[in-house]
Amino acid sequence: MIDSSQDAGDGKARAYWRDAVAGYEKPSVWRAILDLLLSAVAYVALMVCMYLLVEEHLWLALALSIPTAGFLLRTFIVFHDCAHGSFLPGKQANLWVGRITALLVYQPFANWRHNHAVHHGTSGDLDRRGQGDVQTLTVAEYAARDWKGRLAYRLFRSPGILFIVGPLWSLMFGPRFWNKNMRPRQIHSVWLTNIALFFLVGATIAVVGPVDWLLVQMPAAMMAGIAGVFLFYVQHQFEDAYWETGESWDYADAALKGSSYLKLNPVMRFFSGNIGLHHVHHLSAKIPNYNLQRAHDESPIFADVPVLTFGEGVRSLRLKLIDPAGGRLVTFREARELTARARASSSLAASSAL
Repeated sequence: MIDSSQDAGDGKARAYWRDAVAGYEKPSVWRAILDLLLSAVAYVALMVCMYLLVEEHLWLALALSIPTAGFLLRTFIVFHDCAHGSFLPGKQANLWVGRITALLVYQPFANWRHNHAVHHGTSGDLDRRGQGDVQTLTVAEYAARDWKGRLAYRLFRSPGILFIVGPLWSLMFGPRFWNKNMRPRQIHSVWLTNIALFFLVGATIAVVGPVDWLLVQMPAAMMAGIAGVFLFYVQHQFEDAYWETGESWDYADAALKGSSYLKLNPVMRFFSGNIGLHHVHHLSAKIPNYNLQRAHDESPIFADVPVLTFGEGVRSLRLKLIDPAGGRLVTFREARELTARARASSSLAASSAL
């Protein structure tokens, strides 16, 4: 498994950015407990309230699904920090809190931890795309596909697939499957999580019934999933996001230039667990979510990172393809223009050679 917390190259000199972030990497037991109370515990408490209300006061129960979704999103951030070993002091504490919160967000802990570590170790690398990230083709790769391949890519990158099918797949269905390319630990993680969820969900349905289970679980899960997909997507898919080939790729540059600072209002910052400070998190995944803001505010190394407002994040959804020569992401329309110019230049060069 790729450990993105290590300095690039074992045995080499300490990375230049290490001293800038070292003071923020120490977890706090009391802050972690507060985070748990304001995430997993709050989520479960609100979910119980929804179950108590759903038959007699359906609309009140559905209204409660909005804050419930927010606390579910925060629970995912706790799970995410545990996967990085940054939430609590001690490996075993992170492991067990991570496993428990993983069940609340329907994820196999060890498998997700592996895939996410690969994402951190390869983000922005044109030669190592495809695991733990959103599929993003270059303009040339898209142009080289036949019409079926281009249609499939367009559908995949469409808002309907990304924000309706995407949350369902990434949260509920995708994590249930395994393949022969996974390591034994990953496969066992999927198996054990599936078994645990079978009994947990089955027991809940046996008590409340399948309709009430769907009415309580799905609205909150979908809203949290949509928010999570949006946050993850836009923080690596902005116009000037860093993309380099394997030889030129640099871990620190990928973090500082390829992960945005998504400026959110205080309510959204709270429910997203400060993940808008994505540049800080990608530079050092050992910084717990509750230290990210302080690290950003106090470290000059983060002074010139890419900044996105929420509106700019929404507008970046129209960017679909990588233009390596221009060093940016482009729309399908811009890609057609680039391809047409490239073909015209190629034809002109061929004519000149005759």
